[in-house]
Amino acid sequence: MRVFYIFNIKEEFVSLYKNNQSNLFNMLKHLYYLNNLDLDYGYQVLNQLIYPIEKTHLDNYLFLRLHQDIPYSKREGKHIINNLYRDEVSILEVKHAYIKITAEQNLSSFFDILYQYNHYFFICDFEVCDYFFLDELKTSCLIN
Repeated sequence: MRVFYIFNIKEEFVSLYKNNQSNLFNMLKHLYYLNNLDLDYGYQVLNQLIYPIEKTHLDNYLFLRLHQDIPYSKREGKHIINNLYRDEVSILEVKHAYIKITAEQNLSSFFDILYQYNHYFFICDFEVCDYFFLDELKTSCLIN
């Protein structure tokens, strides 16, 4: 199972870290593993790196895009794709600082929809140490 955290990185940091993504990932990973005593510091650093996500707007966008698809459902603020034909179960939660996707496979159908919403989301899987900008995934033809 993969857990992807998706951040809306500020434009100046996208251009700064586009060719050096490992440094951006390491900063976010450091923030992810901060202990409770340093949360104020982590919050300040995170606010400098990211734009907040417009939770209501993105929730509505996802619902309107997907509500007529048979494999899609929404329960308790969670967007769920359960596509038996692609052997995919993905759950997306929108928070104010990040988007979280829990998927049973290496990719999620949500990536394609998020790409249409914002090309430059930065995706991290802290457990596997995997990271990429969403536009790079799109151009590598891994998603439709």
